[in-house]
Amino acid sequence: MTNVVPVDEFISDSWYPGYKPARDDAGAYTEGLSTFRKEDESRFWLLDFHYPRGMVPLGYVFPEDGICFCTQQAAEQLPLPTSGGLAVRMAGPHIYTSEVPVTSPWAIGERVDRVQRSLPDILGRFEQTWADRISELTRGLAYFEGQSYDGRDIRDLARLYEEAITFHRRAWTIHFEIMYPLLATYVGFHGTCLELGIDAAEIAKFLQGYDSKIMETDRALWDLTRKARAAGLGSIFETTDATQLASTLRATPAAGGWLEEFEAFLRTYGHRTEGIADVVLTPWIDDPVSPLGTIKTYLQKGTDHDFEKARIAATAEREQAIDAARSRLTLEEQRTFDAGLAACTSANFAWWNEDHNYYIDLRAHIPMRRAGLAIARALGADRSDDGLFLFRPEVRRLADDQRAWASMRGLVEERRSYYEHWLSRRPTMPKVLGTVPEDMSDPVMREIFGTNAGFFSAMKRLTGDTSDVTTLTGVAASSGVARGIARVLHGAEELHRIQPGEILVCEATSPNWTPAFAKIAACVCDSGGTLTHASIVSREYRIPCVCGVGIATSVIHDGDEIEVDGTTGTVRVLARAGVSS
Repeated sequence: MTNVVPVDEFISDSWYPGYKPARDDAGAYTEGLSTFRKEDESRFWLLDFHYPRGMVPLGYVFPEDGICFCTQQAAEQLPLPTSGGLAVRMAGPHIYTSEVPVTSPWAIGERVDRVQRSLPDILGRFEQTWADRISELTRGLAYFEGQSYDGRDIRDLARLYEEAITFHRRAWTIHFEIMYPLLATYVGFHGTCLELGIDAAEIAKFLQGYDSKIMETDRALWDLTRKARAAGLGSIFETTDATQLASTLRATPAAGGWLEEFEAFLRTYGHRTEGIADVVLTPWIDDPVSPLGTIKTYLQKGTDHDFEKARIAATAEREQAIDAARSRLTLEEQRTFDAGLAACTSANFAWWNEDHNYYIDLRAHIPMRRAGLAIARALGADRSDDGLFLFRPEVRRLADDQRAWASMRGLVEERRSYYEHWLSRRPTMPKVLGTVPEDMSDPVMREIFGTNAGFFSAMKRLTGDTSDVTTLTGVAASSGVARGIARVLHGAEELHRIQPGEILVCEATSPNWTPAFAKIAACVCDSGGTLTHASIVSREYRIPCVCGVGIATSVIHDGDEIEVDGTTGTVRVLARAGVSS
């Protein structure tokens, strides 16, 4: 791969057929959402692994508001010194992300000064601030999740849709309002550790072993698994396809008590989708195929995941890593290390990165989805999800009766075809575009996105013949060694089908993938560093993980037998699928 990956293929004036974006909906920020322009080749753009399905028209307020506006706003409130937030370019419906660079020596100096003056007070109030934000989010979610969308006037639905957008923006404002100070704290501690000679691979271990709402959800799923087994429902789960489990269980009198508990689980934990901010995906509470399918495969595992044992092991590894690091420091260095660790522990990014997803990432977009679908139903749409292919200004016009739904039918189908075309292209989309560096020194990009020297080296291999590549290297994210069959996934929709003992290979994982970690043997990701979701969860579940491999989903085939060494960051293909040894 050359130092510049051309953007020419993705240069376009429009996002979807029939829509040329205006800028009056997105608010004011440093750099707005747009398609690629030729001049973008001078910057580095990463195909954002958080959003593997891209965005449909109804969901475009997320990259506009959630990414551009909210990150850039947060970057002004409490900035990382060289980052002005995130910028987005669209390739079809797919998101490429880059930092908004801050290069002025004066600006960098001022931002450092602001961080140093503001951060101690913010960290001192973090616990109360996050508790207050949870209360605010919970009230907002209760308001929208308590709404009935059927039988309402179109104008009333449009008003509710606008309310949902306002709430969505507020939720993501909270997200980055909290995230930036925690990241700034971790970045500072990370730099201190490196100056003290501490191995970079050890630093993330100092923050593991703490519970979160996502882990709480997984424990509840396992509790339901045990109860299904005790109720004698194992054979029904074993012989019934996940898509038919709900109807089959409802028709089974013996399952009545268990179903009541499952419905209670959905009321608490079911307001989530199998993707971050993806309005296409149906929430668990509306279609429980995913949690029921996960319980089905949990039952196949035969033994329960021991959460307490895993927590004790993660805590023990944390304390051993801290003790080992301190033992090599002088007394003065220990005081510096202890102060940084105390700040990171009280405002723990690794913990918060999982906890907040319960309230924001997997949930805050659902009210927009429901309102959009209800608007299309009220207008007499042909298909249940036609509302997903409307942009915000179009919803407004339809609500004002300025356009009949009949005038949108052909355009909606054209957009649906456009989306499905680009969705099928996702596995072969370039991982990076623009000017590709040899390495990146920014700890955020390195530790979360995994864009280090190894990642860029792997990217260069994609331009050649990779058929004979059997050894891959990446970030040693979670220690241990495992062998198993590779299950290569490009999205979480089929995640419940992964079998116990298999090895998950993907672009990267998000919080919606977490239930699978109790049954997989290991995890391998194209992207991500030591603070990405897969790394954090693998350490808590005590399974090997290698991230930032770059070309795993291109080189490893579904069904290959592979070995994952999470201690050294090495992945080996032992046998190809369908090839006898």
